Amino acid sequence: MESSTIESSENQADDQTRWGEVISRKRTMRALLGVEGISFVLAAIIHAGMLVQGYAHREAMIAESVIGAVLLVGVTITWIRPHVTFSIAVVVQGFALLVSLIGAWTIIVGVGPRTVPDIVYHGIIIVVLIVGLGVAWRARGTESE
Repeated sequence: MESSTIESSENQADDQTRWGEVISRKRTMRALLGVEGISFVLAAIIHAGMLVQGYAHREAMIAESVIGAVLLVGVTITWIRPHVTFSIAVVVQGFALLVSLIGAWTIIVGVGPRTVPDIVYHGIIIVVLIVGLGVAWRARGTESE
């Protein structure tokens, strides 16, 4: 009898540990989505010519505004429907990555802005989105835990 009680206690402890890890991953994912979204909003403000002069670019401002809005709406949805946090993260980061790759392509072919800050930002944000997308993709199965 005592051994089943001990096993039951251990199973409950394991379940609580896993639940804590899932909650921690969800917080991390929300923080990442928030940082990504805010970075795109700041990039849009820069391309609107409001924050820094000399970097205005209308098309980049529109694209970055849309990406930022999608990411921030995604964060909001993860608070409203926490059981789909990682699936939402996959969708919104996938969208952001696709549009960012298009933006990088416009830089390469000379249509988009070709300043050093634009090139550096695209390189960094593409890596961050790929990493975030990978983390969210692997964590999707834990949403129901």
